[in-house]
Amino acid sequence: MRDRKPPTTPGRLAAAAGACLLLGTASVAAGPVGAAQATPASPAARRAPASQCGSAYRIEQKLDGGTVWRMCWHYESHAGLVLDGISYQPKGERAPIKVLTSAKLAQIHVPYDDGSVEYDDLTGQGFAQGLQQLDPAECPGGTIKTVRVPGAWDPDHPEVKGLCATTRARGHTYRMAGERPGKVYQAQGRDLLVYTVNQVGWYEYITEWRFAGDGTMTMQVGATGTLSPMDYDAGDGRGWPIGKGAKDYATSHSHNVFWRLNFGLDGSPKSRVEQYDSTTSQAPGQLPKTRTTRTQVTKELAGDAAPARWWRVVSTAGKNKDGHPRSYEIVPGHTTRYPGRSYTRHDVYVTEYNKCEQFASNNLANCGARAGKSVDKWVNGQTLKHPIVWVNIGFHHIARDEDQEPMPVHWQGFQLSPRDVTAMNPLTPPALSSHNGHTE
Repeated sequence: MRDRKPPTTPGRLAAAAGACLLLGTASVAAGPVGAAQATPASPAARRAPASQCGSAYRIEQKLDGGTVWRMCWHYESHAGLVLDGISYQPKGERAPIKVLTSAKLAQIHVPYDDGSVEYDDLTGQGFAQGLQQLDPAECPGGTIKTVRVPGAWDPDHPEVKGLCATTRARGHTYRMAGERPGKVYQAQGRDLLVYTVNQVGWYEYITEWRFAGDGTMTMQVGATGTLSPMDYDAGDGRGWPIGKGAKDYATSHSHNVFWRLNFGLDGSPKSRVEQYDSTTSQAPGQLPKTRTTRTQVTKELAGDAAPARWWRVVSTAGKNKDGHPRSYEIVPGHTTRYPGRSYTRHDVYVTEYNKCEQFASNNLANCGARAGKSVDKWVNGQTLKHPIVWVNIGFHHIARDEDQEPMPVHWQGFQLSPRDVTAMNPLTPPALSSHNGHTE
């Protein structure tokens, strides 16, 4: 079995298989347990808006510039960490702006180049069960929350100090030379960082959720740990020589990470989705011209990223102070698209909400005889009333000598960038607060 670490406790794999059978299609979730709260909160509390969930499940952070992010969290038996009721309140807004009803990982698909094996790490390899305990040095200035792991493989130790909520330096949030000589407007910011570490085999996945003062959200997964010592047998030419000479070849493989985003902009699930495409043309003797067109995405979509294409999710329930509908733009990071499976051949999927559809591949629940087990099968022409966005970012891991040991973190992810959520940059300094729209 490639790339999988042997069980650390006797019978661990058997226990995991038994747990999967017992759980069936039920959604199992839990959160931290402290002295003041002996048992997990109710499912309703776990999924409540951040203003309503219990303190043990609430994350709230005020950032430089006055922005406040609020959210709840819970922990599921396969997906791991789930963030609920995410809202953003920049300075000058009288109430929090609701953004996401829920956000979570939807799969980490790992196929090997030689065709020998492939894994669905969330639904088939115990991702959530591998939650790692964090050292205080890994969460500087923050709080490490205790997580109760549902259906823990080690029932005597179901609680793990495994969720960090802290802040981390972002660098420049903006910089602009002023009209007076030597005058510079600039600010250095910090993001709210929420993360867990989950071990699957020889890999450790760092799942980060970052929230910035200007409303930007960054979702990324970093793979680290070590190369599997059993995978130095790629004698078919697909691997890479690791170590002395050219004797041992580490087997190359892919990490295809999916996220599932349930938007709730301004408190409504009835968002619109729009696709924008730009084309450039040039007539003889003239400068090039670029034209951007908008397409309303009214039906379910399997979308392919392109250099001049982007998507946004638009609120139907609220506008900013300039009267423009609030929206968030999907900004994919670098990706290596894996063509080996139908569900990895597209970068963004938009499906109509279905409670049963939770994982991008090897979906655990039975959604019907012809529903299929992967996200591509759910794009079947339904009209979008409550769109769910799935983002797929791939990484082709061809090992290198520097991966020994520990392996440097390799990141893959994307951003959600605010577009007209506020009338101006929410971090604008007071001296420039009147510069909204055309200025002379």
